[in-house]
Amino acid sequence: MAVIAVITAVLGYQVSKSAPHAAASPSHSLGSEGRGGLGAADGVVPDGVTVFDDAVPAVARLDTDLLMTLRRAATDASDEGVEFYVNSGWRSPEYQQQLFRKAVAKYGSEEEAARWVATTATSPHVSGDAVDIGRSDATAWLSQHGSGYGLCRIYRNEPWHYELRTDAITDGCPRMYADPTQDPRMHQ
Repeated sequence: MAVIAVITAVLGYQVSKSAPHAAASPSHSLGSEGRGGLGAADGVVPDGVTVFDDAVPAVARLDTDLLMTLRRAATDASDEGVEFYVNSGWRSPEYQQQLFRKAVAKYGSEEEAARWVATTATSPHVSGDAVDIGRSDATAWLSQHGSGYGLCRIYRNEPWHYELRTDAITDGCPRMYADPTQDPRMHQ
């Protein structure tokens, strides 16, 4: 089901360019039936969560520098009427493992699943070093302004996934990988 959500999210992102409130992340699209009993304590994000929602573990357990940077960018974006919703942030190892298992079931192999979902050992979500930002207006704003804050898109196939790269402030964001399988961090 999670993989179906990924495909739906990718296709939905294309549609969402004209519909600013569409979901843009695979984890956001998981219905409660797809979460297998996992909840907010595991990093599942309820609808409508922003980067300012400290009561939500997926936000509160993000890396401190990433979270502070997201909040600075979100404050500036709000001047243009753009709000940063979080579709996914920090995830427990159990949640990450569930997402990966579902991707393997959908795609038929760990190799194919790895294009969309990292393992527990390699996911920057488990360490709190990645955030999936929702709604196309926010991802468009970050695509244009994110490098000035050090917020970079890492994967071409995941327009919602951002990580902190402080060198980007002066050097620009690094070249994106096609998908997570091209990222050397995923081969540990």
